[in-house]
Amino acid sequence: MEYTTLNNNIDMPKLGFGVFQIPAEETKEAVLKAIKVGYRLIDTAASYQNEAEVGQAIKEAIDTGLVAREELFITTKIWVNAYPEQNAQVAIDACLEKMQLEYVDLLLLHQPYGDVYGAWRAMNKAVQDGKLHSIGVSNFNRGKLVEFANLVNIKPQVNQIEINPWYQRSDDITWHKKYQVQAEVWAPFAEGRLDLFKNETLQNIADNYNKSIGQVVVRWLLQRNLVVLTKSVHEERIRENFDVFDFELSPEDMNVIQTLDKGESAFFDHWNPEQVERLISWKV
Repeated sequence: MEYTTLNNNIDMPKLGFGVFQIPAEETKEAVLKAIKVGYRLIDTAASYQNEAEVGQAIKEAIDTGLVAREELFITTKIWVNAYPEQNAQVAIDACLEKMQLEYVDLLLLHQPYGDVYGAWRAMNKAVQDGKLHSIGVSNFNRGKLVEFANLVNIKPQVNQIEINPWYQRSDDITWHKKYQVQAEVWAPFAEGRLDLFKNETLQNIADNYNKSIGQVVVRWLLQRNLVVLTKSVHEERIRENFDVFDFELSPEDMNVIQTLDKGESAFFDHWNPEQVERLISWKV
């Protein structure tokens, strides 16, 4: 496993297992498979509706001696309606209770809307109380990240954003580095959109290393010093996504992948007014 050191001097695994869109009834088994394969970073969220099942998997993995708690790096996120300071305090305790944990390694603000500053104050207090070890944000664009980092006492340790071959966000990453905020990747494969897994350029590179397109994409992201989240419920694919530490892409191949950038989200613009309305009105 490769690690990155956050701006609070805590080490974070660079490859993690995400559970977005995994049904609750399948989550426990998927997380256990991931831990057995070697994943130590597990990422969930209140809005995924499977925090409890993630917690069940963690408890079983620890109780059976598969892993020690301190070896794991557990991330969850609170939703917009939990951002007012008092709500955030309740939400933090609720996630710990659901997951049967004394602390969470990283808590993120899931969206950049609403009372982010009130939530941040509650998160700061939870760090002081030992309930959280690191705190961060998600889906903040570079402008919002710079504004936020300049107005809070403790800078975010992490910003989790969409990055994939179609949406490479080099400018955003430059600003993350300037403010020492670790960029973390969701949807590294763009959920297969625009036929990513059939792309001829990526396939040619994969063939050269005797790897899959998915493995090449993960390696490309790791070599950009990004934290990467992958997801699957199938053990073979979970293993494949983890099997990326025995090769390195050449500078030439890194540059070739750079030419695939389309400069726009494969999903939606988080700053489109209609999307903001939809997300800010959604209750968790």
